[in-house]
Amino acid sequence: MRSTAPWIALTGAVLLAGCAAMNSLSTDVSSFGEWPADRKPGSYAFERLPSQQARAAEADALEAAAQGALLKAGFTAAAPGAEPDVLVQVGARSSLADYQAWDDPLWWRGGFGYWRYGPWVSPRWAMSARYDFPRYEREVAVLIRDRASGKPLFEARASSEGNARAGAATLAAMFEAALMDFPRLGMNPRRVVVPLPG
Repeated sequence: MRSTAPWIALTGAVLLAGCAAMNSLSTDVSSFGEWPADRKPGSYAFERLPSQQARAAEADALEAAAQGALLKAGFTAAAPGAEPDVLVQVGARSSLADYQAWDDPLWWRGGFGYWRYGPWVSPRWAMSARYDFPRYEREVAVLIRDRASGKPLFEARASSEGNARAGAATLAAMFEAALMDFPRLGMNPRRVVVPLPG
């Protein structure tokens, strides 16, 4: 009698991998900059563009999503009234990707089947219905500038796709991916997988 232990272990590993994939986000990250090798991250303050100042609630939510990633990268929020070492600009977009049925060469989704009428059975061609889930393209961007000189020191972007707009958890994970290698630069773009906040 063969042991079922290897099959049970394999099934468990596959299930765990599936659960991990559902609790993580895969992003494409690109980073650029000239962060001085001997410079520590230091304190930061957010800087808003005029368009962001006009939408304060959205800017608050975006900055809240980026705070965790900045802390993990070694930055600390500047105390109220204190001059920060760097200024940080953040941005995000989430857009519904246009999709047309004829983008797929097999958009008709037909197939052969069998038709039965009484005792006779014959092959036939049939059309089939389908439903396409929406696809959103999502991107976040971070720009870190020296406060004293205004010089850009580090820029990073992270992008992903999914069937939902970027919510708070998705934005937080994407900012974490964008700053994961800070201050090092890597191949652009590169695939980074991060866990989604619980």
